Amino acid sequence: MRLTVWHLLRLSSPARAELIDTLSDEEAAALLTDWAFWVRPDQAVPQGDWRHWLVMAGRGFGKTRMGAEWIRALAEANGTLSIALVGGTLSEVRQVMVEGDSGLLAIAPPAERPVFEPSLRRLTWPSGAVAHLYSAAEPDHLRGPQHDIAWADEVGKWAGVAAWDNLMLSLRKGRNPRIVATTTPKPTGLLRRLIALPDTVVTRGRTMDNRANLPPSWIDAVQRTYGATRFARQELEGELIEDVENGIWSRDVLEAARVAVAPELRRVVIGVDPPVTATGDACGIVVVGQGADGKAYVLADHSVVGKTPQGWASAVAAAAQAWGADKVVAEANNGGDLVIETLRAADIAMPVKKVIASRGKVARAEPVAALYEAGRAFHFGAFPALEDEMCGMVTGGGYQGPGRSPDRADALVWAMSEVMLGKVGAQARVRVL
Repeated sequence: MRLTVWHLLRLSSPARAELIDTLSDEEAAALLTDWAFWVRPDQAVPQGDWRHWLVMAGRGFGKTRMGAEWIRALAEANGTLSIALVGGTLSEVRQVMVEGDSGLLAIAPPAERPVFEPSLRRLTWPSGAVAHLYSAAEPDHLRGPQHDIAWADEVGKWAGVAAWDNLMLSLRKGRNPRIVATTTPKPTGLLRRLIALPDTVVTRGRTMDNRANLPPSWIDAVQRTYGATRFARQELEGELIEDVENGIWSRDVLEAARVAVAPELRRVVIGVDPPVTATGDACGIVVVGQGADGKAYVLADHSVVGKTPQGWASAVAAAAQAWGADKVVAEANNGGDLVIETLRAADIAMPVKKVIASRGKVARAEPVAALYEAGRAFHFGAFPALEDEMCGMVTGGGYQGPGRSPDRADALVWAMSEVMLGKVGAQARVRVL
């Protein structure tokens, strides 16, 4: 049993380690299955009168343990329960929800461990509670049975909504039918519908919230490999990232344009979209380079928020020096020559080009978006705030992204137009002074 004690010590904080070290082997073994001891506050069952509990979080957050512990607590307390366990496939239900490291068999104390009958797709607790296993790929198997509670795992992977609808119709037993749904976020119709229901409560979380229980080498590896890419934001940060309908950029296009290495650069330009007000608004500052291959590369997003004119101008100057920029292109619709004077006062020792927009942000962004579609524009790394704004720009002139205005995206458009579109692109959409 000494291995069990070591296992506990490895997972615990110093304070818990001291407590555990005083326990006998039997007490330590019992503590392994004491969820009240291990649960983090962000894993607690929500209070209130809810019907659907959606746990939408990054990988390694502890979603499976949360679903299993909720089922276990109710099954041990009420021997009359009929429970539905539903996963993407029957194999996943068995391997993850039942027999997995955080599954129902592993978390149960020996005296309360349910009996698993694979051939019958059934788990039976000593209390008398029974759980039945179902596959979302076989939705018709959920027709007919009735259940008190259910656990639906990785609903973001389910194909269609038939299994969910049949499961909901089966929750007609008992006084308070409820379901916990655990998943990594995916922009599916089922998840959107579930989030929108008035009787749904959502628990969100990131992989790093559970870092104490994850191998440091694994954490380092995924951070190095995925950084702030869409994949990382979805699979590790637990964000539900969706494409805006009729957006001029899509997430898939931006992911395809992401590179880890930039070629030798011919020139570097900084696009600036100054804030409308003196303080409070963002100043878009985006660095774009033209490679020796003739393609454009977004190198950095140095945008700042809530700065005075002197503050954002200093940020532009610092970016220009850091990247060896040969030109700064700044929109001057608001502030006119004052924008140029502010930039020059910040000791920017290079040409500052003032441009005045004669058409809307989306209209002048469309030819830049076409560069991405044509495989001529790339991102050297990931820029979440900038990319969220880009994907929020909608054909026809709308904006559905974060903030009041796509300031970062507008700065990118100015820099990209200067680097790649030249006078042809500029003449169509801006007046150059």
